[in-house]
Amino acid sequence: MEGKKRKDAKPLDPVRRRLLRLLKAKGSTMITASLAMGRNAAYLQQFIHRGVPKILAEDDREILAEHLGCQPELLKHGRSYRLSTHARRPPPSDAYAAPQGYSVIPEADVRLEPGAEAWNGDLRETGEGWLFADSFIRHRLRADPGDLWMIEVDGDSMEPLLSSGDHFMIDVSRTALSPPGIFLIWDGIALVAKRIEHVPHSDPSRVILKSLNPEYGGHECAAEEVRIVGRAVWVSRKL
Repeated sequence: MEGKKRKDAKPLDPVRRRLLRLLKAKGSTMITASLAMGRNAAYLQQFIHRGVPKILAEDDREILAEHLGCQPELLKHGRSYRLSTHARRPPPSDAYAAPQGYSVIPEADVRLEPGAEAWNGDLRETGEGWLFADSFIRHRLRADPGDLWMIEVDGDSMEPLLSSGDHFMIDVSRTALSPPGIFLIWDGIALVAKRIEHVPHSDPSRVILKSLNPEYGGHECAAEEVRIVGRAVWVSRKL
């Protein structure tokens, strides 16, 4: 019967899997963490394996995050966030732990999964993480850490601004096409970076998708045809 239960059990969602990794990295247990939250000893056992409650309340996330030494956003449901099954290297056990005052921004694998003909709407991790100060994220980028992803550039269509091997950060909460800017989009074939400009006075709304490299040019299309993933807000380049 015990073997059958394991076989029939539903897979854990990303938040619950992440919580188990954080507990292991901290050297804590579900019982210890539950008591640290001021809950009964079985609280996290029920949350992780029975789905009760379905999500953690904000106060519980903050107290639990303090116990684990991570950011509360990592325990929050509602963001598109799952582990890659084709990561370039396995993530370390403490990949999501960060010093107080810092957040880990995951790097996305923008390649399609083998056999897939279209993007399914989820960003997958590579297993890499970038550490940023919360003050930089909040005040300079005016962003929420849970909305940010790092993307590696592959190709020269956005040169000279973005070269192959560079990394840029996107904010998936910022999908409005005004003002003009650099966006990660699904173009029907791949996830790519493009500059998008709104065509003034167009009705219905139309936009121009541009590659900054003049050899690639650009094209105009209806705004509703563009599938925006997020706006670029920061770039990193090796000199």
